[in-house]
Amino acid sequence: MADTPATVTLTIDGREVTVPKGTTLLKAATEAGKDVPHYCYHDGLSSPAQCRLCLVEVEGAPKPMPSCVTQAMDGQVVRTESELALDMRKGVLEFYLVNHPLDCPICDMSGECNLQNYVHEEGREHGRSREPKRVFGRDDFGGDVLYYGDRCVMCTRCVRFMSEVEQDHRLTVVERGSRSVIDTFFEEGLEGTHWHGNVVDICPVGALVSKDFLYKARAWDLTHTPGVCPNCSQGCNIDLHVRDNLVQRLKPRENLEVNAFWMCDYGRGNYEWINRGDRLEAPLVREGGSTRAMGWKDALSRLLAGVEGASGKGIRAVASPFSSNEDLAALRALVDEFGGGEIVYRSARAEDEIVLKGFPTLARRRDLAPNGKGADLLGMKRVGGDDATGGLEGVAGHGGIVIVLGDALADQGADFGSAAALYVYLGGHGGPATANAHFVLPTATFAETEGTFTNFEGRVQRFAPALDAPGASRPAWLVLNALVAERTQGEVPRTAAAAFAVAGTKAGPFAGMRYDEIGPRGAVVNETVSLSGD
Repeated sequence: MADTPATVTLTIDGREVTVPKGTTLLKAATEAGKDVPHYCYHDGLSSPAQCRLCLVEVEGAPKPMPSCVTQAMDGQVVRTESELALDMRKGVLEFYLVNHPLDCPICDMSGECNLQNYVHEEGREHGRSREPKRVFGRDDFGGDVLYYGDRCVMCTRCVRFMSEVEQDHRLTVVERGSRSVIDTFFEEGLEGTHWHGNVVDICPVGALVSKDFLYKARAWDLTHTPGVCPNCSQGCNIDLHVRDNLVQRLKPRENLEVNAFWMCDYGRGNYEWINRGDRLEAPLVREGGSTRAMGWKDALSRLLAGVEGASGKGIRAVASPFSSNEDLAALRALVDEFGGGEIVYRSARAEDEIVLKGFPTLARRRDLAPNGKGADLLGMKRVGGDDATGGLEGVAGHGGIVIVLGDALADQGADFGSAAALYVYLGGHGGPATANAHFVLPTATFAETEGTFTNFEGRVQRFAPALDAPGASRPAWLVLNALVAERTQGEVPRTAAAAFAVAGTKAGPFAGMRYDEIGPRGAVVNETVSLSGD
């Protein structure tokens, strides 16, 4: 029996395209460079083919076919821009606008709404309806979601997400025909669910909006920077949306290997700490009973001199699992250079994992930090118990060298480090526990620098700087590696790629990886298959 061909070849708008068997015409058109307008279809949901906007002409078919559910066949001839296809789409768009309000100037989706784009490109110049538009007003769905029924085009993406992906059947379509609206069952809103923010992401118009982001910024004022969610060890791929050097919101970024198209509400809403204004902005050096700001050169020179005076008394270090692999590797390199010693870290732990039932490899993990795995791979020890309090008894009263990287020490008293011959603190914010530090060095957050995190499964993922670091703040890996280079007369790693190479010298699992080959989807440590492609 002959093998069934794995691919099919068809013609779309005069261009021959070969795609895997089972590919829909919508996806095949994308391969041919044609973006067919669509609403109800979403890559992560079922396809009801009810919006009728993706209709295309297929030679031999008795009527236009919905491209989102029609499979590509060998020898098919498809026209996405024929007179028939364009006329059908124009009619559907006119139908949408019969009741859709023209409130683009005040709609949060303005600037990133496909209805605006579709009507501009293919819609009628003037509407013909003389009937008044329907008025449904605004409904609070609970949680972070508001619903504007007037704007809804009944694509049902939100209903399908809650039913198929979150598997919590709280949303449905009520009434029929022109009276149809989305509503919740039995007055039970979205509060108490853990993934409902995704319905705002997938709404193609401004029917569902985020309370947190409402009227905060216009889409065209935001810059989008790829990053990794710092709020648990899942490592969801995200975009940081920034205006005026402040993070305005976090949005999921597609990565089928990690989080598909989704992210949890906990990670989505936990970003205001990035925007805190009480930042350290210059190196602080304690001299006698007072502290004064210095330039980096003078501060690091004095620090190295202080190391000589404290040598032989041992070293203890505290790291943060919110620090990048590059930062942690540089800390490991510095501790080793100073004679070696234990490095501990702490992170908060949630009581339970919150799994997305329809995509069970995605969860809000118990470990509420992004890089505990990276710390483990670099030989650091987790302490503090599940509540992340204490665990620093061996550090707080140590009489030799104490180095703290990134841990805010919020649970430690003002006497922390008072016995140390040399106490160095690197972080973004000061506090009572830094009062005894001989050196307080300002470092950048993950949103202000370039680097990598390692998620719970060992996947190394890159993030990029979205914000300008305040004052003289510098990446921790640059500061720590500069100290190592000065001691060893070596070269200072000046790029994140060079700093990641240091991690390869300190942890075997990183040794075979190159920063520029990690790619947009990340790469698993010790994995031999390259993941650097699309």
